[in-house]
Amino acid sequence: MAIDATAHAGTTAGDAPGPVAPAPARPTLDQDTLAELYRLHGGHLLRAMLRVTSGDRGKAEDIVQETLLRAWQNPAAMHRGPEHSGPWLFTVARRIAIDHYRKAAARAQEVPGDVPEDHAGPHDPYDEVLVARDMAVAMAELQPHHRDVLVELHMKGRSMAEVAQVLRVPLGTVKSRNFYAVRALRPILEAHGMAGAG
Repeated sequence: MAIDATAHAGTTAGDAPGPVAPAPARPTLDQDTLAELYRLHGGHLLRAMLRVTSGDRGKAEDIVQETLLRAWQNPAAMHRGPEHSGPWLFTVARRIAIDHYRKAAARAQEVPGDVPEDHAGPHDPYDEVLVARDMAVAMAELQPHHRDVLVELHMKGRSMAEVAQVLRVPLGTVKSRNFYAVRALRPILEAHGMAGAG
């Protein structure tokens, strides 16, 4: 049976129970900032989580949604602004993905049965998420026009001609920007200890 704590808190014989003040509301992120976080980082997060979940869009979207929920609950972590919050978001998404993976692995061990010999075994998403997070941090150091071309070509898998249409620039400009972007990215990756990632 539920007990009404307010009926007994702070009362003595002859006293009427007084109202209990509600706990102060925890500050949360405003909706505009949350929307900007999603606009700037949602696509990158989703693509990284799709790789981690082997293309399971439902799981990937769940991880992204949970990541944004944690951002909403932790406005102090966004103090530098949405444009600088990518590393924090990727770190949180990595932790969530690892938690999901561990829970799924624990459930799989509880199910009896033979594992096929050609089964690849459990896939730990930790390294892939770290690489995706580090790549996002490195890409943030590029000039915006270089970053845009790399994202469209190499992350979204578009052709040069498609990128030219999306960015509304000549095809030759796309080729040139890609060349200089890759060249600019190499020393950044080396500085982040990711020389082999490029």
